[in-house]
Amino acid sequence: MEDQRLHPLPLLLKITPAMSKIIINTPDAPAPIGPYNQAVKVNGMLFVSGQIAIDPATGAMLTENLAEETRQVLRNLEALLKAAGMDFSHVVKTTIFLSDMSLFAEVNELYATCFQGDFPARETVAVKGLPRNVNVEISVVAAE
Repeated sequence: MEDQRLHPLPLLLKITPAMSKIIINTPDAPAPIGPYNQAVKVNGMLFVSGQIAIDPATGAMLTENLAEETRQVLRNLEALLKAAGMDFSHVVKTTIFLSDMSLFAEVNELYATCFQGDFPARETVAVKGLPRNVNVEISVVAAE
């Protein structure tokens, strides 16, 4: 008799349902500036690409001040969540990238306004550079 522990993957493949993958695109968020999608929904989980402060209506960067920049990033995230039939209450994980950790308090204050109590898991990191020299980029993972 063959030892099944040596071949667990084929057994898992037999009972694993087919993956449901849906590409989410909306004109209410900036078009991708590279080879990626705005968001991808897989089996009820939504993975939203990092958003920066691009106004989707004009293509302009809204980086005059940090508050305006952060608000635009959050509006872009909200538009993608909405396009997937979700909102910020569905967010389970966020990643915030900052050009400098000294920006944390102001970004965090605006970020907190999107959630009502049950905050998602999160990490915030300062990085050497972000696309188009922005100060903040945020990505999220949400679940139905």
